[in-house]
Amino acid sequence: MRQLCVIAGLLWLSLGGAPWLAAQRAQAAPDRPPATDIPAAAEPSYPDLAANDEPTPRINGPRVVGTTPRREFIYRIPATGAPPLTYAVTNLPAGLTLDAATGVIRGKVEKEGATPVVITVRNRYGAARATLRIIAGKNKLALTPPMGWNSWNVWGTTVSDEKIRAAAEALERTGLAACGYRYVCVDDGWQGRRGPDGVMQPNERFPDMKALGDFLHARGLLFGIYTSPGPFTCGRYVGSWRREEDDARLYASWGADYLKHDWCSYEGIARQKTPAALQQPYAVMRAALDKTDRDIVYAICQYGLGEVWTWARDPAIRGNLWRTTGDIEDTWASVSEIGFRHSPLALFAGPGGWNDPDMLVVGAVGWGAQTRPTRLTPDEQITHMTLWALLAAPLMLGCDLTQLNEFTRRLLTNPEVIAIDQDELGEAATRRDAAADGTEVWARPLADGRLAVGLFNRSEDRQTVTAKWSDLGLTGRHAVRDVWQRRDVGAFDRLFAALVPPHGARLVVIGGRRPAVPPRRKVPSPSQPLPSQSP
Repeated sequence: MRQLCVIAGLLWLSLGGAPWLAAQRAQAAPDRPPATDIPAAAEPSYPDLAANDEPTPRINGPRVVGTTPRREFIYRIPATGAPPLTYAVTNLPAGLTLDAATGVIRGKVEKEGATPVVITVRNRYGAARATLRIIAGKNKLALTPPMGWNSWNVWGTTVSDEKIRAAAEALERTGLAACGYRYVCVDDGWQGRRGPDGVMQPNERFPDMKALGDFLHARGLLFGIYTSPGPFTCGRYVGSWRREEDDARLYASWGADYLKHDWCSYEGIARQKTPAALQQPYAVMRAALDKTDRDIVYAICQYGLGEVWTWARDPAIRGNLWRTTGDIEDTWASVSEIGFRHSPLALFAGPGGWNDPDMLVVGAVGWGAQTRPTRLTPDEQITHMTLWALLAAPLMLGCDLTQLNEFTRRLLTNPEVIAIDQDELGEAATRRDAAADGTEVWARPLADGRLAVGLFNRSEDRQTVTAKWSDLGLTGRHAVRDVWQRRDVGAFDRLFAALVPPHGARLVVIGGRRPAVPPRRKVPSPSQPLPSQSP
């Protein structure tokens, strides 16, 4: 009977039906017989996503976070479960305190060192425990890819204080903040004019930036701001050219925790795209940020010019993330062309610095005053999120959070997908296999010894995608878990195969958990040459 239902469902999908229904998940499938290594026996593709609303407590997000001693530290413990939740910690570093009702840790770590902090979250259904390593030292920011929301892909230059506050409240209301999304970033369009003293004044849509920063910090969220190294921003607002120190000092006084520095009009200054010309404005702002007394994640946005991934970690720049491409659009052509080009760049990503393929274009977007649903199909959105998690990419949302539907909420709150993106080993996925029929297999190792594997179908037809152990560096029999469905599939020898819809993906983890201290992984020095590109 179940097979008939699956066949009927696949036929319905092929005729144009929505690939997901906003209904409660069906009961988990019964245990399947032992798998063979015959591709024809592939696991079917399921159109639904697991619900992520268990009443029992669950601690989400990264297992490591960094800070600089004697600088403000704000960390909201990302935990879900039926409210009310209460929080407790043991072994908190000196200088930090916990609000047991909100789960927000604040203060200033007094001295350098790595501290394992045991977190306990309770409600009437039980308790969850996890260890968070707080690492205090020099240049310890962005030990995992930043997660949060940015105003650009929904509001463009019509952004306002009211819209930023509404987004922050929606992060809390929808449970996204409880899953680890914590940066709230004001993109282009906030600037007004400089005063007689040269200090930038926000425009009329932002009456008090310091108050906005305080509003976010009170909720355990972090405050992002935007500027350009040129005279003007992309939206023709005033940039930071020759005012970098003034602006960095201003942002720090507002409580900024994240700066997006966007190339834009600097194009007219750096007419010769030499390495020195490309790097110079980012070194200038880096020096300005270093003169403040605040930890500010530094996002370099210059669209991959000059193979930015090869020099963004330079000590004079120390970018924490760097855009690798031009702006993303909410089309399959854009998402696939951007995402699938990143295999050669994987070795440049790692704790403290990340390849940034741009923001997630799921949900309601618009780039202006009017919003609309993304043009990506549900299967394409699943591929988008799957690939970004495997790439260890920043998960920056670009949608109207006040219009979040159930499909998008499930897409963004799956704790196992987030755990892959936030894995503390920080090793990005590479392409392990690509076939002429448009199918691809990507994989990344995880800190607990397992392997996260994506099975992708870039073609226009339903395809069976096969992950061979020989391509993954595996031997023997291994357990496979379906991440989007959050269920164990079974144990497999030599390969795992899945039926994947057009433009769709399956995400699995292969292998058993084993306790381990993540090995220290070396990332290339800025002078290391780029490996040859592949599509």
